[in-house]
Amino acid sequence: QVQLVESGGGLVQAGGSLRLSCAASGRTFSRYTMGWFRQAPGKEREFVAAISYSGSTYYRDSVKGRFTISRDNAKNTVDLQMNSLKPDDTAVYYCTTHRIPFNTDLSDEEKYAYWGQGTQVTVSS
Repeated sequence: QVQLVESGGGLVQAGGSLRLSCAASGRTFSRYTMGWFRQAPGKEREFVAAISYSGSTYYRDSVKGRFTISRDNAKNTVDLQMNSLKPDDTAVYYCTTHRIPFNTDLSDEEKYAYWGQGTQVTVSS
């Protein structure tokens, strides 16, 4: 059974940094795209960043240059380093992984089958 557990959320002032981490288990982690989505109060869940099995990355425009996604296949972890945080980044952040291995459609939410419980990120102005 696939399990994803996020950590690292919290409260930070605008301009600050946070690092989210996701620990995965239950499958051969290295074969699958991993991603981060977020959901702010009253808004739909949205794509943030993803990294493919081969290490290719993709980001939503609003976080490019500020967020960096990385993975460690030996440790079965995927991290999201978030710098220059803005109040608009406030949301619950979810770690997720693809249903099918070796798929590189990084931003399509329908390709993601397993989700963590989420971690709250709050950025104060």
